[in-house]
Amino acid sequence: MNHTNRLRRLKFRAWHRGTREADYMIGCFFDVFHSQWGETEVEWFERLLDEEDVDIMGWALGTLDVPEEYRGAQMDAFRKLDFVEIPR
Repeated sequence: MNHTNRLRRLKFRAWHRGTREADYMIGCFFDVFHSQWGETEVEWFERLLDEEDVDIMGWALGTLDVPEEYRGAQMDAFRKLDFVEIPR
């Protein structure tokens, strides 16, 4: 699968999580940062999307410890939550 198609698939998965809160948290993160990603970052995000929403949200909010495999610059950016835009 080429890079463009992978990103399209990831966008869909990021915005269709099952809860509105997870959609905004994960989808907005994708929208803001995906254009900067190389192969390593795309792979990280693909793995992250395989996790349960409750775990991802817990890691982002700091209520759960982030597993070693997700620690690093990308998770640091995710945990800032300054990218979330909730429409009114």
